[in-house]
Amino acid sequence: MKRGTGRGGRRVLLGLALLLAATGGGYVVLEERAAEARGEEQRSTGLPPDTAPVQRGDLSSGLRVEGTLGHAGERRLNAAGPGVLTWIADAGSAVARDGRLYEVNGRPVRLMYGATPMYRPLKAGDKGEDVRQLKRNLLALGHGTGLDPEDKTFTEGTVTAVKRWQKAHKAKQTGEVAKEDIAFVSGPQRVQRAEAAIGDEAAPGKPVLTLTGTDRIVRFRMDAGQADAAKPGDRVSVTLPGGGAATGRIDSVGAPPPGTDGQGGGTGSGGGSGDGDGKAKVEVVVVFDRPAEAKGPDRSPVSVLLTGETRTNVLSVPVNALLALSGGGFGVQVVENGTVREVRVELGMFGQGRVEITGGDLKDGMEVGVPKT
Repeated sequence: MKRGTGRGGRRVLLGLALLLAATGGGYVVLEERAAEARGEEQRSTGLPPDTAPVQRGDLSSGLRVEGTLGHAGERRLNAAGPGVLTWIADAGSAVARDGRLYEVNGRPVRLMYGATPMYRPLKAGDKGEDVRQLKRNLLALGHGTGLDPEDKTFTEGTVTAVKRWQKAHKAKQTGEVAKEDIAFVSGPQRVQRAEAAIGDEAAPGKPVLTLTGTDRIVRFRMDAGQADAAKPGDRVSVTLPGGGAATGRIDSVGAPPPGTDGQGGGTGSGGGSGDGDGKAKVEVVVVFDRPAEAKGPDRSPVSVLLTGETRTNVLSVPVNALLALSGGGFGVQVVENGTVREVRVELGMFGQGRVEITGGDLKDGMEVGVPKT
């Protein structure tokens, strides 16, 4: 019986393992010591040092990476006018449309939805996208009956709607909106942290709060050379703090830093940079199918499985069960009734430390030789 476990065979097998690790295929490291122990024990007993079962089932080529749980869209909110901060929303609190963000001299600054910032006071006769945003918010709050949500003009109807909104908050009914009254942001916000304290002097352009979106996301970094394994839209599974799991998809993949080919270090824009290992990195963002299920403290470590390709109902063995045959190709040692026989196999997809195999008379549940673990 051919052994395929001499020094030449061990070198070929070790070379295969290193090649698989370098290409992201096998994720296995075989030590010379384990290979030598396997050879010594086989020479004395005729049996491999250990066995593992052939398994039939689904095999995924997925890659597992470590990431961080967080929130989307971090941004700074600056004060719009001067005065003393008399109230600030608590860190971790969620603020929806018309909710208070902070107060200056006892006057609330309220959140409204829109992409155009509040850069001027709004009054009758004004025109622009900011006016349209205001009208849409007044309609959503029930104060803008009869307003046209597509119209960009601050009409008399808008004046009436603003007065209704002011009355609801027991404010002076001027029919005008001061620059310091509202902050336009893309949607509901979560207070990440305060950038000032109650009693501090507010000033235009001075940070008051850091905000994020309310939806949970995961960020992780990977070598730019492996970025092809993560594409926008690819499905993922996330293991959450405490052991729960949630599904999602890749939302974005940053570009490698300028001037790199995916191998060099350094820092740059576009979502990529270099880490301490000198390799260029890209940042990947994952969004959840059901964000409410993604529970856990902010910045908690999580594990992300990039599902990759999946083969269904295939036979597979551990990668370290493979033998490099003296005549070329690969095989496994089948252990049955205290005897060993060598079976040539054809290799398919690698994934999660296993390899798809075909050929011979292999069946689910058979035992094949592996190094001692």
